[in-house]
Amino acid sequence: MKFTDQMGRSVELPDIPKRIVSLVPSQTELLHDLGLNKEVVGITKFCIHPAHWRKEKVIVGGTKQVHFNRIEELAPDLIIGNKEENEESFINELATRYPVWMSDIASLNEALDMMEAIGQLTGREKEAEALVVDVLSAFAPLQEQSLKKQRAVYLIWKDPYMAVGKNTFVDEMLSMAGFENLVKETRYPELRLEDIKALDPEVILLSSEPYPFQKKHMSEIRNELPGVEMRLVDGEMFSWYGSRLLKAPAYFQAL
Repeated sequence: MKFTDQMGRSVELPDIPKRIVSLVPSQTELLHDLGLNKEVVGITKFCIHPAHWRKEKVIVGGTKQVHFNRIEELAPDLIIGNKEENEESFINELATRYPVWMSDIASLNEALDMMEAIGQLTGREKEAEALVVDVLSAFAPLQEQSLKKQRAVYLIWKDPYMAVGKNTFVDEMLSMAGFENLVKETRYPELRLEDIKALDPEVILLSSEPYPFQKKHMSEIRNELPGVEMRLVDGEMFSWYGSRLLKAPAYFQAL
């Protein structure tokens, strides 16, 4: 079976895979929700959903660095990764030994395409198609609303501060959630507090990941921007592009 992944790479599988390694937390959760409990043999230390898989599956490393010996012992017939979350160097090395399918996602449509593609790869086409229908149904009310968007800056890192910019999946989720992303640079630019102040946001959103922002981190920002509202938000709801998207719309509406 021949497939083309979202990076335009050709991936050939001799059969439906029986030993899968997932290198991306949101896609690990997707594999679980597609019913691939027996097939998934390896995950990363950041794959926290479902929780019981952390005890049942082999931890092959993180998203930026893996233990090649552990992957070799697992003898996977499919590895699933992501362009942004995984390091290109080790992905290229793994691809010389195993079939590696990569996602590349900056929009809801691309996330849905990924779900359908993984369904095809793993013999779970019907389950993936049903999931896509449910996600579209969940997002429909958000896409139909025409509320005035709050002017926002979404921070993902501290020391230095880094924000979400354009051409990212989170940027599209911000719009869906009713926020106007004031950061016009692409990707994840570094910002000083004076830069954030100059953007004149109504609200600053502090993500729970990858940096685990907490209430104690608000004081430094509040000293520089005393009149700006600040909220701690669940980063999974904004950045996980797998089956967690089923829960995201309700969370956005609550915000």
